[in-house]
Amino acid sequence: MEQSRVLVVDDELSMREFLAILLEREGYLAEQAGSAEEALKLLESGSFELVISDVSMPGLSGLELLERIKQLTPETAVLLITAYTTAEQAVEAMKLGAYDYIAKPFKVEEIKVLVRNALEKRMLQRENRLLRNEVQERFSFSGLIGKSPKMKAVYSLIEKVAASTATVLILGESGTGKELAARAIHYNGPRKEKRFVAVNCGAIPENLIESELFGHRKGAFTGAVVDRAGLFEQAEGGTLFLDEIGEVPLQLQAKLLRVLQEKEFRRIGDDADRKSDVRIIAASNRELEEQVKEGSFREDLYYRLDVVQVRMPSLRERPDDIPLLVEHFYRKFSEKPDIWNSIDNDALKVLITYPFPGNVRELENIVERCVVIGDSSITLDSLPAHVVNFQQSVTKAEKFSIPAEGVNLEAYLDGIEKRYLLQSLEQCGGVKKKAAELLGMTFRSFRYRLVKFGMDDE
Repeated sequence: MEQSRVLVVDDELSMREFLAILLEREGYLAEQAGSAEEALKLLESGSFELVISDVSMPGLSGLELLERIKQLTPETAVLLITAYTTAEQAVEAMKLGAYDYIAKPFKVEEIKVLVRNALEKRMLQRENRLLRNEVQERFSFSGLIGKSPKMKAVYSLIEKVAASTATVLILGESGTGKELAARAIHYNGPRKEKRFVAVNCGAIPENLIESELFGHRKGAFTGAVVDRAGLFEQAEGGTLFLDEIGEVPLQLQAKLLRVLQEKEFRRIGDDADRKSDVRIIAASNRELEEQVKEGSFREDLYYRLDVVQVRMPSLRERPDDIPLLVEHFYRKFSEKPDIWNSIDNDALKVLITYPFPGNVRELENIVERCVVIGDSSITLDSLPAHVVNFQQSVTKAEKFSIPAEGVNLEAYLDGIEKRYLLQSLEQCGGVKKKAAELLGMTFRSFRYRLVKFGMDDE
């Protein structure tokens, strides 16, 4: 605020100088122009937050100057001053975009307040614009890094579907950027001014998920001490992102289907339906078609969700994007992002060979580790041991051959899965939720596998 530039325009030298001195004493940077024509030249060569102009001047009038300013720099605030104020002039000035209109003679305190308010309003408008730009930059396609053919296909599909309000189903392994894709769809679509609300359906206990989504009335169940709006109400007019939709219990799937079909829902314990204007984007790291065949996911709900399907490729399918992603994450985590040099060729070869079960999220964690322990470049020494050691296991696997007596592949794979479960629990100190995240799966899926192998102690 103290460094705001203000241009004073008046054909009377005494008035110009009076206002300039007043503004400078208030801490502003004041410049002067003796005519509207001179003011326009100054405006073309530099920016001003506020213009204070007389209305009656030889040549272009203050109102004509106002019109030109709004064409040249629409964000500049304009305060008009005149000795001959009329209601018609005031109305015309406000229609043309003037911040305010003040008549001579005016009080010094009055002009101070008007100037301060005009600059505060302009600053808020600028901050709002910057915030919108930041949101659009963050959640547009810049949030999805990659130039491989598979990613270009994703960008093209997102761009098309974002312009509509169609329900979208995003499929892909954990860590492939499904939520980033959902945000890109929302923030590039017609609902971008409204809320984007995300929920991981697999992270909510089964007995709480209905209340979380639809809300409840006071007294509906033990612990419901107040009325509570659910996520559908919170996302009203915007987008609700249902991540890991395949983890939703069957009995609740029917209620989700009703919202999609009838555009209405009911809070737990309520006796009246509520209308819902929400765009649904769902995502899953499981194949929902297989769940439909198994009977764990409703077929009618699947087809309601699968209006447009976006499939996020795994990192294994786009190794050419790894150098771009490494640089992006390095700059994100580094305190000095401008000193990024490169990634060592040996380190890059190892990363391209590594299968990345956790996909982009795993690569992000690896780069963050490298930033913490490394320097301005990523080398083989800064990579985690399990990533480097994988190269050796690949070499060994290339020499592998099936024995003459054959192999029980299912038992072999079960053994590998069980070792991963045990190792993840060991690394996470027995905390199952963290161990599930380490393996890129939901807590419910992790718990299912523990039960499958008789490893669940609860």
